[in-house]
Amino acid sequence: MAFSIEDRVTALVEEKIADREDLFLVGVKMHPSGKLEVLVDGDNGVSIEDCVAISRYVGFQLEEEDAISHAYRLEVSSPGVDTALTSTRQYRKNIGRFIQVGLQDGVTKEGKLLEVTEAYIAIAEKIKEKGKKAVESQRNIPFENITTIKVLISFK
Repeated sequence: MAFSIEDRVTALVEEKIADREDLFLVGVKMHPSGKLEVLVDGDNGVSIEDCVAISRYVGFQLEEEDAISHAYRLEVSSPGVDTALTSTRQYRKNIGRFIQVGLQDGVTKEGKLLEVTEAYIAIAEKIKEKGKKAVESQRNIPFENITTIKVLISFK
């Protein structure tokens, strides 16, 4: 059974960061343009040095194995601020921050991430009724109702 290049790179990155409990792989994607994108995050962020070490290790292994027959560009980085969160570990890392949650029914909710469980996230959402002061209310959102979660960046 043949493995995809994404599967091979995933295995290589996980091998490289196995001794680093603070780092975790977010995703690997081979784009049609030839860009091989590796996103790595950490409980306390990820350093440029970590990205360089992972890039060198993965690049060397791929070249040694002659795993990719066409030209490609390997990019190892942390997810950008506009990248949707994809794992429970990323959600937990962002407790206390404001997030935007896209729901299955097309509705978008915003609020402060309060809690992450195996079944749902809890946000503090401000609800304003006409003629009344905004009230903060906790809303539990089951994972099966969520399509995307992004951290909101505030420049206050």
